[in-house]
Amino acid sequence: MTAPAEHLPTLAAAVLQPGFVGTTPPPWVCRWLGEGLGSVVLFARNVVDTAQVAALTATLRAERPDVIVAIDEEAGDVTRIESARGSSRPGNFALGAVDDPELTEAVALDLGVELAAAGVTLDYAPDVDVNSNPANPVIGVRSFGVDPALVARHTAAWIRGLQGAGVAACAKHFPGHGDTRVDSHHDLPRITADRARLDACELAPFRAAVAAGAQAVMTGHLLVPALDADLPATLSQRILGGLLRDELGFSGVVVTDAVEMRAVADRYGFAGAAVRALAAGADAICVGGERADEESARELRDAIVAAVVSGELPEERLAEAAKRVGQLAAWTVAARAARASRTHRGTDVGLVAARRAVRVTTGPDAPVALPLTRAAYVVEFEPPRNIAIGAETPWGLGEPLDGLLPGTTTVRHAEPDVPDPGAAAGDRPLVLVVRDLHRHDWMRAAVRRALVTRPDAVVVEMGVPELVVGAVHLATHGATRASGQAAAEVLTGRTR
Repeated sequence: MTAPAEHLPTLAAAVLQPGFVGTTPPPWVCRWLGEGLGSVVLFARNVVDTAQVAALTATLRAERPDVIVAIDEEAGDVTRIESARGSSRPGNFALGAVDDPELTEAVALDLGVELAAAGVTLDYAPDVDVNSNPANPVIGVRSFGVDPALVARHTAAWIRGLQGAGVAACAKHFPGHGDTRVDSHHDLPRITADRARLDACELAPFRAAVAAGAQAVMTGHLLVPALDADLPATLSQRILGGLLRDELGFSGVVVTDAVEMRAVADRYGFAGAAVRALAAGADAICVGGERADEESARELRDAIVAAVVSGELPEERLAEAAKRVGQLAAWTVAARAARASRTHRGTDVGLVAARRAVRVTTGPDAPVALPLTRAAYVVEFEPPRNIAIGAETPWGLGEPLDGLLPGTTTVRHAEPDVPDPGAAAGDRPLVLVVRDLHRHDWMRAAVRRALVTRPDAVVVEMGVPELVVGAVHLATHGATRASGQAAAEVLTGRTR
């Protein structure tokens, strides 16, 4: 093996999008920015508030003015910028339930203005997967819905809004993560649809994203035999080059989903997956959700350089990837300059949207009278969280309901053996709060027992309302702070 050319480490660093730990940039990140690193990605661990993030990104730009600062902010259950309190906006599923593209665009614009003020220039959003499989453990309310045409029109609206604020959008997870029962954080999902089904369903929102001018597309770690029987999408030249580039006509940056995820890392190795992704046509390697240190970044950079030297990764392909990242950086600089005078308006568009998304189903002869007028007893059934949402983000109905009905009591159960809440509630109104009731046997059993002893209980579904139970059922289509507030207002007939 010959010695690597001096420019190769710089090219390799340019295509990495590492994360880091801390609310200020560590010295190694600042040093790497001077050595060619083109991007970083922020997570909840990096965020205190908007002012702190703005100071963090200013420090990064002091080292490299055109650095791309990415964040995984879906403005729904998956939130990083508001992880401490929960999102003040509803997520995609709620927006799809309202089905007002102008409202979706307004919510995305509102988010974009806030992100731009914090110095963020690339958002790993929107999630444009069609949630066609209700058993999906990782997408759910992150999707705009189950209808491809609806998802497509809201995809375009969301991209227009976000990029109208000067923040690049990144449609994910190509070629579509909706029809799976497996979370790619843990294993490799297999999408069994034939090509006709993929064209009609999974690919429709990505065509809309390309037409809307999305600056980036994120790959999914998915095995799709109809497209490539051997390799996951992130590592497939047929899918990234043949389908995304040639057929769909996408010319922006292709970003991988986190390369340390087990769907690819377990099979190809941490660095091996990164090299294979670049060779297949990816332009930027997202890393750092779990491996957020200089050693991990160095391992990837060195592996990329070694792959070029050995001939495994053509230098022309690496140079092309670095060029596309540079073009995105230039777009973000121009977009920031064009919209520098726009400030965050602090509107309530998120709460307005969440209110419009609430749906109430009432059975015949329902023994429940709304609005509730007395302090309630709230039981929140908490399912296991997926990694995308994160354990740190609060959710629920108890706090906003207590704000409108002081004295409300909230208990939370996360175990299969849940006591019957009827006795504990006494004669107080009983509210049962669930999240994806249709996916959890223990939760359904507990709710059924409660409804036997308290048929007057209200059920509030803060996930996908696939299963409607109870005499009065409220569906919020998401578990954000805004969604909880909206549900509390419907239950009480009061506003905050």
